Amino acid sequence: MALGKHQHTKHGGFRKERSDSKAKNLVQDYPEFRKVHGSTTLGTLKDLFDVDSLNKVREKLRNQ
Repeated sequence: MALGKHQHTKHGGFRKERSDSKAKNLVQDYPEFRKVHGSTTLGTLKDLFDVDSLNKVREKLRNQ
């Protein structure tokens, strides 16, 4: 599963996508976000799917 623009930080972890990121901006790196309205935020999708990460949201969108 590709991580797109998510790169390692200087501490070795991955940079996290902000919860207020819009689907219309995420679709550039993650095609799964074409399935939702562009103004939907990542935080809204996390709450909707009851998950806590970008990759889990992507998985839920792929499995719809």
